[in-house]
Amino acid sequence: MQTWSLVSICVLLGVVVRWGVSLNSYSGAGKPPMFGDYEAQRHWQEVTYNLPLQEWYFNTTDNDLNYWGLDYPPLTAYHSWICAYIAKTINPEWVELHRSRGYESPAHKLFMRATVLVADLLIYIPAVVLYCLYLTDGSPKKKVSTLFCFLLYPGLILIDYGHFQYNGVSQGFALWGVLALGLGWDVSGSMAFSLALNYKQMELYHALPFFCYLLGKCVKLGLMGRGLFLLVRIAVTVLVTFALCWLPFLSDLNQALQVVRRIFPVARGLFEDKVANTWCSLNLLIKIRSILPSQSHKLSTLFPPICHCFLFFLSLCCLSFFSLLLLSLCFHSFHFLGKQSFMLPLFLKDGLLVPYVVTSLAFLFFSIYLLSALEHSSEEELRLGAYHKLLFCLPKMDLFYISVAAMAGLSIASVVLVPPPHLPDLFPVLVSTTACLHFLGTFIYFNIVQFSGPPSRKSQKKNN
Repeated sequence: MQTWSLVSICVLLGVVVRWGVSLNSYSGAGKPPMFGDYEAQRHWQEVTYNLPLQEWYFNTTDNDLNYWGLDYPPLTAYHSWICAYIAKTINPEWVELHRSRGYESPAHKLFMRATVLVADLLIYIPAVVLYCLYLTDGSPKKKVSTLFCFLLYPGLILIDYGHFQYNGVSQGFALWGVLALGLGWDVSGSMAFSLALNYKQMELYHALPFFCYLLGKCVKLGLMGRGLFLLVRIAVTVLVTFALCWLPFLSDLNQALQVVRRIFPVARGLFEDKVANTWCSLNLLIKIRSILPSQSHKLSTLFPPICHCFLFFLSLCCLSFFSLLLLSLCFHSFHFLGKQSFMLPLFLKDGLLVPYVVTSLAFLFFSIYLLSALEHSSEEELRLGAYHKLLFCLPKMDLFYISVAAMAGLSIASVVLVPPPHLPDLFPVLVSTTACLHFLGTFIYFNIVQFSGPPSRKSQKKNN
């Protein structure tokens, strides 16, 4: 009972922090003609409410795809449609066709912020609570501490409640999938992750670990017996889930193909607000845009059906695609504070400097204080021996403090200093390059841990 009381307090504090950030500015506030992601989400509500479903993804006189055209999978469109009906009930001007373009008001901002919070309360936060209580190691106190730090992670809060998006929905579905697999509910996990894919196509970054884990489990059970039965059940579940999500668009092949073309707009390119770390960093020496028309990634390793391997493989895929999916926070969460700084140029652009500083410092403090990671995790327990051999040039320096110092220094420099006229993007590029090094270092570490096997029982008991 005491544990659930603490969980309730953690959730309440997480909600308070989210709502506090939501009181600040948002993407494109007062910046016509395109405004920003806030207007994009509002515009999708306008489109889905006023136009027939067959026109949602097509360029028409009433649906200009060059003005924040819908480019997410069907579940996002359905979500916008539901929000639009509620908005129409409150104030029809918020979703009036054409005339509502660029609509901004305190009441509408309150409504839009509330839709994000409600989505989190229904999907993301319950998944986080159950994941931390049932799939993390340690005492009840440590599980609650992990939950609290999980809910305070600044990256997701600043993007969803500051910049304005609904990432918590797709990540919540993905986390429900991880939770189900961890509890042995493979069919339910497949359905949950299919919903994540149908809400946001970026969840494809995390599809390979799910596929490999489930296929490996079926092979282990035997493809001529129980394994085949499980494989068929999973396949049917995935196909039915996708079919139901896409059903309104499957009556016409052109409809389905248009949705696919909108979901995967290859012409968008590699860069967006200089948050694509590797591409921005390499572009200093190699002009990638003039060489490659699009980006490609390839992973081809099949891991055994072990939950420990699945979680690390999932984290490796997150790092490979520079995705800060919160599933990765299960491993040394405070190290991801440095990597979230790659979004600093975006936060500064949106006027979110104060929330960025406050949430980052709060997360850093509570991660160190509650999890006591810096005090009680030995090099042997973290399996850093091989990692330090690779970084022999820094034998006596703590990489965590270097990371925090670099993040703080770049944050201060980006705000205080004026870049030279001939290098206007100096600080965004430095931020992207530094974040790229963070990702690369953590990627190497996770590979070492992945292939070094699970921690010993002795270490696990000591940590507990």
